[in-house]
Amino acid sequence: MDPIAAINGRIAEIQGRIASLAPPRLPAAHASTSSFAAVLAAQLAAPGPSAPASASAAPAPPRVGSFGPTQLANAAAIIQAGQAMGLSVRDQTIGVMTAIGESSLQVLDGGDTAGPDSRGLFQQRANGAWGSLAERMDPTASATRFFTALSRVEARDSMSPTAVAHEVQRNADPQHYSRYWDDAVAIVTAVRGTTR
Repeated sequence: MDPIAAINGRIAEIQGRIASLAPPRLPAAHASTSSFAAVLAAQLAAPGPSAPASASAAPAPPRVGSFGPTQLANAAAIIQAGQAMGLSVRDQTIGVMTAIGESSLQVLDGGDTAGPDSRGLFQQRANGAWGSLAERMDPTASATRFFTALSRVEARDSMSPTAVAHEVQRNADPQHYSRYWDDAVAIVTAVRGTTR
């Protein structure tokens, strides 16, 4: 083989390896109009390796039960907000459970009859306690607000998960969130890449 051809072949091989290590790129039109959740969901759905957002979190799988990439990206944002605040896996799971119960892990731009001004993953009200509309619509910001309130719940480790969520959210039914616990555990386990 010609030495120059061998060098060119080696350069092409190195460039190919470097390109495979780069994070996936989104089309320009998509990137300029996408929310954090949509961008993260697209990255999770893209084939190939992707780096976890933190050392202890693994990339979210494309599906867990009936929950798809956008919902799992929102769950990942909740988990990462809890991790950033130093909260336990149980607390993070309570956050995911609450968001399932409030919005099925979707950033909703509307509330129900009981709270028509509620918005986002946690259906947080426009009463000043949960931040601006933009914060309530941002998965990380709304999760941080939720966890800030959760961290003030005394003796929460001795309470049931639904009781903790009720202390933060003040849902009309204190047991409302209990039916979402198993789904939350499955999602947190899959997203974190751990067993519980």
